[in-house]
Amino acid sequence: MRTVPQLFDLKGRTALITGGSRGLGLQIAEALGEQGARVMLSARKASELEEATAHLRSRGIAADWIAADGAREEDIARLADDTLAALGHVDILVNNAGATWGAPAEDYPIDAWDKVMSLNIRGLFLLTQHVGKISMIPRRHGRVINVASIAGLSGNAPGTMETIAYNTSKGAVVNFTRTLAGEWGKYGITVNALAPGFFPSKMTQGSLERIGVENMCVGVPLNRLGDDEDLKGATALFASDAGKHITGQILAVDGGVSAV
Repeated sequence: MRTVPQLFDLKGRTALITGGSRGLGLQIAEALGEQGARVMLSARKASELEEATAHLRSRGIAADWIAADGAREEDIARLADDTLAALGHVDILVNNAGATWGAPAEDYPIDAWDKVMSLNIRGLFLLTQHVGKISMIPRRHGRVINVASIAGLSGNAPGTMETIAYNTSKGAVVNFTRTLAGEWGKYGITVNALAPGFFPSKMTQGSLERIGVENMCVGVPLNRLGDDEDLKGATALFASDAGKHITGQILAVDGGVSAV
């Protein structure tokens, strides 16, 4: 029988993290790498990927990168193929890349709606399909971790966000996770989702400046926002053998917002 540290050990495992050059994606990459996984980062901008990879390597983590646009089908296929060529296989796929757009629902631009949906759910599906079909299903092993959001579990409080496309896309990620877990369990693949609350990041900077930290903490039982280590434990659980009997679950990491 393995010990708890042995169950969480990821030595010899490989991981692909989209949106991995900064913010939550980079935090997730740190968590996987610190447990021993070899990580491949992907995002659109090569310069940010280079910086993130150097950061991970400075921490003793085996890391590489591939620039790709997660909303473009040809880039998604290339990312999957090139990652497999570099790593040999993918044990852990983290679908973190995402976009948002703020506008009142009655005036929401259709091109903004399409942009958010294309990256947040269509691209997520296509990459998961590619990696599952050519690596996880044939090996009868895999861990898929989708980054949803508590925005996919409920609406927004009046006077705060106007992000109908983002909320809708993250709601789709939630049910995508549950549905795929049911289909791919027979292959030994677990599919789970992290649903972060509000974490300071480049994506949320505008909202944070407009609403303010104190106001963002109103209604949060722990009276704080997420920080640069709050996703690490949950990530390690879903990615490792410690979570081998957990699938189809949505874990809110939100300071208790979704519980009240």
